[in-house]
Amino acid sequence: MTSTDTGLDGSPYQQYLYAYPHKTSYRALRPRPPLADVWRTEAREALFLYVHLPFCEMRCGFCNLFTRAHAPQEQVTAYLRQLRRQAEQVTDALGGDVGYARTAFGGGTPTYLTADELTELFDIATTTVGARLPGVPLSVETSPATATPDRLAVLAAHGTTRVSIGVQSFLDVEARAAGRPQRRAEVEAALGAIRDAAVPVLNIDLIYGIDGQTARTWRASLDAALAWRPEELYLYPLYVRPLTGLGRRAHARADWDAQRLALYRQAVETLGAAGYRQESMRQFRRADAPTPDGPDYCCQDDGMVGLGCGARSYTTALHHSFDYAVGVSQVRAVLDDYLARPADDFRYAEFGYRLDDTEQRRRWLLKSLLRAEGVDAAAYRARFGSRPTDDFPQLGRLVERGWATDGGLRLTAAGLARSDAIGPWLTSAEVRDAMTGYVPR
Repeated sequence: MTSTDTGLDGSPYQQYLYAYPHKTSYRALRPRPPLADVWRTEAREALFLYVHLPFCEMRCGFCNLFTRAHAPQEQVTAYLRQLRRQAEQVTDALGGDVGYARTAFGGGTPTYLTADELTELFDIATTTVGARLPGVPLSVETSPATATPDRLAVLAAHGTTRVSIGVQSFLDVEARAAGRPQRRAEVEAALGAIRDAAVPVLNIDLIYGIDGQTARTWRASLDAALAWRPEELYLYPLYVRPLTGLGRRAHARADWDAQRLALYRQAVETLGAAGYRQESMRQFRRADAPTPDGPDYCCQDDGMVGLGCGARSYTTALHHSFDYAVGVSQVRAVLDDYLARPADDFRYAEFGYRLDDTEQRRRWLLKSLLRAEGVDAAAYRARFGSRPTDDFPQLGRLVERGWATDGGLRLTAAGLARSDAIGPWLTSAEVRDAMTGYVPR
């Protein structure tokens, strides 16, 4: 289970490895495996339910997610109707004894839906799927334009425990530079509405590395966010990806890596002084914030059921989804295909990646290593019967560079800062080859 050191010597900003294997490694599954077979031997008592809404009020310049801006009302109505059909088929395929330990509504922007449509979405999740809401932790993504009191009232009434809002910058000029035109007053009004709704956890997303951003303006955004005492903050380095609004502009800056790294270090220091604990390169949590109660869920081991056109599902040996696209016309084509499918189609997996034993070990390692607490060697050995340092001797290279301790099982502060290089470095050659063969569309 070896890899080269090539990626460690390059940019610290290569790829955000929020999931492994990456979605661009997925391919059409032929023949399509029935979901009943895919899930037959899986533990299903503590699953993660993810529901995807592929609609936004605008397409941000940095966004490469599967989403459509300004969707016509009839398409939103049709999507909810088809989502219920999919939920019925998937729930039937999984069979009985299914329990959900956590739930998330993402996108896109789930609060693009009206309050009545959100109520229908909750009915799908509870009545059709069987998720206990209220009862288990639920995170919902929102935006400044759609975090309205009537929508937030629906979220609160159904036990939403976390609302995540993409602010990106509190400075209007920087928001526009990132391809997200918005006004500070709208952002502040949305944050006030979220606090009034009394959702236990508020998360604010910010971006660093925006054109024209400086240490002073970055501090201004951090201070504006901290004024709301959010329970969580996610800080994202700006990436310019193909087919996005920013990707269509010229973007060559010799000092960009140094700038992003300096702003990251500034944020780590600022948030630490403000009483926030760093959980990963991106996640910071207020040290005194309560942890929402709910059944135990282990992201390394437990599966995920994804519903919706852009959702992914994870089992031990297969990750699967529908097709993926970023370009406007291709997104619409994939969405139209989803809406036209007969109900029986949802009983099969369409696109995916099969994980052999080696890839399962690699995923477990990566999902642990890129967190501040690092790899639990005893849990790894209990799961796989071997030591992670034996399976991945290249971890010693991280120790040599001062980027990890504990034999390479826990990243140092310098290592966390380079998570977006370490993750790709540990990606297998097979997954890298599949990603290289993906044609952006």
